Formats: sequence, structure tokens, C-alpha cells
Amino acid sequence: MRALAVEPGSWRSLSDAGMVLTMVKTLELALAKAARLSAEAQEHLGRELLERIDSLAALRAEIEAGLRELDAGEGEELDIEEFIKQAQAEDGDA
Repeated sequence: MRALAVEPGSWRSLSDAGMVLTMVKTLELALAKAARLSAEAQEHLGRELLERIDSLAALRAEIEAGLRELDAGEGEELDIEEFIKQAQAEDGDA
């Protein structure tokens, strides 16, 4: 097993570090399996993975911006029932 270098303060808890170690092992397994695919399939998979990573990064940025707004007292009370109805109407589930 390889050692994982961790900078002080980079982990919230020991369990978070365990999650990352598991993710790294899973990613290594996925990459090993992907290496056996054709070049075309690897390119397709790589593009999909990059798109997913970019999407998650954008979502994280939106969440962090929302948290900063809440921390600054800019949040508004939410009527959850109305929110659900609006979301269902937008998705065509109403």
C-alpha cells in the first residue's frame, strides 16, 4: 500500500481520510479496467469523466456561494411545500 501525504488541516476527520483512500483505490481499479478498453472507448470515457468532474466542481462552487450568503444573513425563509410544487411543475411531475 502506498503512503498518502496529507497536509495539516486538509482533513476534517479521520473518517474523511478513509473515504479518500477508498476513492483512490476505486479510481485506480476503474482506470486499470479502462486501460483494457479500445482507444476510442477510453477517449469517450475520459470525456464523460471530465464532464462529470466539471459539473461537480460547478455544483460545489454554487453550494459554497450559497453558504457564504447564508453566513452573511442573506438567506430567506423557504416554504417547502411551495418549493416542491414549483419543482414538480418545472419537471412536469405535477
